[in-house]
Amino acid sequence: MPKLLYISMMRMPTEKAHGLQIVQNCEAFADAGMDVTLWVARRWNTSEMRAIQDPYAYYGVNPNFKIRRIPCVDLFPLFPADGIGARIAFYVQMITYVLVMAIFVLFAKADIYYSRDEMLLAVLNWLKPQSALAYEAHLFSPSARGANLQRRVIASVGSVIAITPKLRDDLISERGANPEQTIIAHDGIRQARFEHVPDRLMARQKIGWDASAFIVGFVGRLQMIGMDKGVGTLVHALAQVENASLALVGGPDEMAEQLRQQWLDLGLSEDRFLYVGHVAPDEVPLYLSAFDVCAMPHPHTTQFAYYTSPLKLFEYMASHSAVVASDLPAWSDVVTHEETALLVAPSDVDALATAINRLQQDSDLRGQLADNAYARVMSQYTWSARVEKILEHIKQVQM
Repeated sequence: MPKLLYISMMRMPTEKAHGLQIVQNCEAFADAGMDVTLWVARRWNTSEMRAIQDPYAYYGVNPNFKIRRIPCVDLFPLFPADGIGARIAFYVQMITYVLVMAIFVLFAKADIYYSRDEMLLAVLNWLKPQSALAYEAHLFSPSARGANLQRRVIASVGSVIAITPKLRDDLISERGANPEQTIIAHDGIRQARFEHVPDRLMARQKIGWDASAFIVGFVGRLQMIGMDKGVGTLVHALAQVENASLALVGGPDEMAEQLRQQWLDLGLSEDRFLYVGHVAPDEVPLYLSAFDVCAMPHPHTTQFAYYTSPLKLFEYMASHSAVVASDLPAWSDVVTHEETALLVAPSDVDALATAINRLQQDSDLRGQLADNAYARVMSQYTWSARVEKILEHIKQVQM
């Protein structure tokens, strides 16, 4: 059985979306016939994450791949979340992980060494054959140092997997990626997570939400790499939608509290601000099913507009709920306005309110958009389809 070693510096488990993406892809690689091992950093974790005994159960995946924790020096508990201490802790953790990983990998044998982390791949280039290295790119680094590292990594790997069309184009034109070695592979969904989800009424009964409410929901962390995801825009838009409720499934708590205060300052009912906080990934489909509308109000930033393939978009599409999203190039090849979603100008409160009002008043439109989106995501954007494409690409490169 061919072996795939997925190497990451992630915490295990983590509340962040990249952890879910990595774990579900490892499961899908294993389902595709690979002998998969995921290397993660042995790092200090939050109290909530430390309480989780079984990461496979937490993420809702089959234990068909192995997890190995690589030692490193983690100083993060000694410093506040920001400031120079945290920066020092980051570099100490990264450098020690890379050094220990390099020692361990000398004795590891795999057909494919797969990673999202440029620093790890830069080291792996000295230790393993180029054709065996696969780089899954999620960022187009804006800094000169990051650009140089990304350029060096791309030149040293056999396969590059970009998560959006623009990212692929820019890696080719500005980072020197070989077009024949570079493919697009959007994020996707674990199909089994959405096969036995309760309908809307049953989901609300289980959660304890009003069966008659019109609920617009957002799932996931409220920011990414310090960038706001536009939920404040959604709050102001819902002030223009009669009797609408806002449901937030995610965190962090302090940002949710700021949004709750905005909601109250607009004179909206506290009963219609439904904050759930962080839930286990395997519980997310239940909440998505309870929404009437799934919202993705991202602002137009370079990262969101061109280089992000949000997990939430694909899970929204699989939820049988209508989707309203910012009209951004990063997902223009995934969803189509009036067919699989309603797309609106980013950060335009009035346009977002108009779209949500339209969905509130037209249940047939909600159903049509939801059905079309579900059919599209299940036919094109499952993890199994994604890894099949990636493995075929790597096979062609290695021939």
